[in-house]
Amino acid sequence: MNFRISATLAACFLAAGLGLSATASAQGDKSVSTQSVGQPAKGDKSYSTTQVAPADPVADAVKDRFKQRFTGMDVTAVRRTPYGLFEVQLGMDLIYTDEKVTWVMEGPLIDAMTRRDVTRESQERLSAVSFDQLPLDLAIKQVKGDGSRKVAIFEDPNCGYCKQLRKTLENVDNITVYTFLYPILSPDSKDKVRDVWCSKDPGATWDDWMLRGKKPATANCDVPEDKLLALGQKLMVRGTPTSFFEDGSRVSGALPLDQFKARLN
Repeated sequence: MNFRISATLAACFLAAGLGLSATASAQGDKSVSTQSVGQPAKGDKSYSTTQVAPADPVADAVKDRFKQRFTGMDVTAVRRTPYGLFEVQLGMDLIYTDEKVTWVMEGPLIDAMTRRDVTRESQERLSAVSFDQLPLDLAIKQVKGDGSRKVAIFEDPNCGYCKQLRKTLENVDNITVYTFLYPILSPDSKDKVRDVWCSKDPGATWDDWMLRGKKPATANCDVPEDKLLALGQKLMVRGTPTSFFEDGSRVSGALPLDQFKARLN
């Protein structure tokens, strides 16, 4: 199986003075266990994406060795895996190495028996967010039906996929939607966010723009833009839309209706 090196990680590795192959070095074929890489901490009420793992001197030594080999790379954590590798977390990116850090591999690890993408599962656990700890006062709240199901979504007013997701939401009932306005895509995104936030009915104004293309009227007030951007950065929101569900999971992109409803349920 070939593994592609992302442009960002490749640039970091090259800057560290080491060119990498897109596949692991010849250390022998490593089979992937069906065991979980790790579990999120129970009772964690923080919306930080970093999970606290038990002390592991060997993993700590690998972390130190990795940082010595690749100076300047921000290593969030290193964890031992059940399949003979060490998982190195760089922000929300995961790469793999051996105990002596003689080689590095970036790409999805797949369980050949079950076809599980264990890398994706690990990333979902790491990115889990305690929904009730989100600062929902920074969001636009919209309630449909009894509002019993909840989702929080980071959206940019110039995001085409966000508009697609909004159309999907028209077919979902009994839901409370918290919209975090996240102006990151275009120079006028901040202007549109300001005009929506400062309008008399931000929810209706947002839907008018996202669903019907009705540009919001110019308005002025204090917009918590810095707090919104800081929140997105803390949660490592890299694109819009990014949705957070009550079970703590997140999804990037516009889910189809059936998948969105499945997440809600």
